[in-house]
Amino acid sequence: MALSEPQQDPTSQTRQYPTDLLDTTMDQLRTLLAVHESGTALAAARRLGREQSSVQKQLDTMNRTFGALCGEALVLKRGRGKDVLFTPTGEALVELARRTLDQWTEGVHDARRRLGRTLSVGSTRYTLGFLLDAVERVSEAYERRGVDLKVTHVRTGDLFARLQAKELDLVCGSIVVTEGRETELDPYEIIEWRRSGLSLLTNLPEERLPGPSVTAGRLTTLPLVVSAGGLIASFLTSWYGPDYRQHLSVAAEIEAAHYGFELLRSGVVSGAMLVTQGIGEAAESGSLPEAGGLRRLDIIGDVGPRTEVLVGVFTRRGDRASCGPGHPLNLLWDALSKDNERWWLSR
Repeated sequence: MALSEPQQDPTSQTRQYPTDLLDTTMDQLRTLLAVHESGTALAAARRLGREQSSVQKQLDTMNRTFGALCGEALVLKRGRGKDVLFTPTGEALVELARRTLDQWTEGVHDARRRLGRTLSVGSTRYTLGFLLDAVERVSEAYERRGVDLKVTHVRTGDLFARLQAKELDLVCGSIVVTEGRETELDPYEIIEWRRSGLSLLTNLPEERLPGPSVTAGRLTTLPLVVSAGGLIASFLTSWYGPDYRQHLSVAAEIEAAHYGFELLRSGVVSGAMLVTQGIGEAAESGSLPEAGGLRRLDIIGDVGPRTEVLVGVFTRRGDRASCGPGHPLNLLWDALSKDNERWWLSR
């Protein structure tokens, strides 16, 4: 009886790739993306800070390579001064090039994070001071280890999205927590600094709007200055639904709090501006000069589900546990945690 040849495990063999494909470099992929985004080799060369001939040479090389491999060129010229035309194959490979470069970049960043060589942190405008105080206490340890620390401004509405996308490793900021939706916090580890509600800052006379508080239900009777997005919009959506503008009298819709302060202080708008309780207290105490002269009232939430502002520190759940105690993420987290403990003890 003849002996059959042993079956080879296909996974034990080195996978074979087309030689021409292996000759394609990441720099060529970057050039392809630059041409796609800019329209022409000349515009791509300006964006990349290179000679047009260099960009055109790479483009011609990829055209030949993938024309042979796929049966269709990537780009077609359309005459002097006109943008090149990407073929269906070209469009498909542009997306593949973008994913390839993004995945490699993310892989390198993940390796650097794991080894403690880089740390990306963010804060909203009003929590930057707390973050910088903690960074100062760990800066010596970071310098000894050569940690590349990147600090980024974060808008409240982008906080979780940027953590999930791994653009940031830790964020100091504020989020809205609505009763019945607390499971949204499960993917994150949190140091809670404070939970609070909203306040009003107003230039209306006391006869029109007596203090020290006002119910959320009465907001429908007041000329309001509201932010177009972020925390305030989340509160109003929770209380009145996504069509809250139909229930309120919006005197001014703003993108930044400072613009609202100026409107009210100038008297151009007579009304009340919705702010977090922390900002309201800072304005009342004089530590927020740009809001000086405005009167503060607390808002009592008597409509919709219970809604609060949670101010604190956020990181992806599991990240700290996967690092050693001396990892930059844990060093900064511990510094922020100790600051929080000292603050509560001093109250």
